[in-house]
Amino acid sequence: MINMKTIAEPYQVELEIKKSQFICRIFPAKNSKEAKDIISNISKKYKDATHNCYTYIVSDGESYDDDGEPSGTAGKPMLNILKKNELNNIVAIVTRYFGGIKLGAGGLIRAYGKSVIEAINSGNIVEMKNYNIYEISTDYPNIKFIENEIRNYNLNILDKQFETKVYYKIAILDKKNINPFKDKIKNQGRLNFLNNSYLNLN
Repeated sequence: MINMKTIAEPYQVELEIKKSQFICRIFPAKNSKEAKDIISNISKKYKDATHNCYTYIVSDGESYDDDGEPSGTAGKPMLNILKKNELNNIVAIVTRYFGGIKLGAGGLIRAYGKSVIEAINSGNIVEMKNYNIYEISTDYPNIKFIENEIRNYNLNILDKQFETKVYYKIAILDKKNINPFKDKIKNQGRLNFLNNSYLNLN
């Protein structure tokens, strides 16, 4: 996966459907631990709700739960909406306060799906790109040279640390393009690959 769509920050919408209140909250999350922590916090905070149904798609898996609604009427339709919109690293939780009118299986599927759609359409969707992350270490006299070359090769500086040496964390999209840069700085700095990370650097 070269690009990934996700949300930039948490967002929520509220809908009233046949006197039931549906509150959809969407959150960014990188992995299942983050997703589960978010779900746990929301479920505890709104434990007075009739249902707190959820779904998530993150780097290490996906999941959903109907939280007492009839099987297949809440979590799975919510997951399908995330997939249809090609979203990743996202958690969606719909809190329902029952209003006294039963919606039936079809009505529940539409209500939970609509809640997620409204939240997605109202939230800030961003496209993340899969960057290669490198670290450069250099001596203090080489700072000007290294930073000039970083600019010349249009690399992104993510972080800079001043210790016994100077350490730069940089990001580049195409790993093949790092070789000319590496050759250019080989006498003034050391370059090490760290990892890959989805970032929004636009």
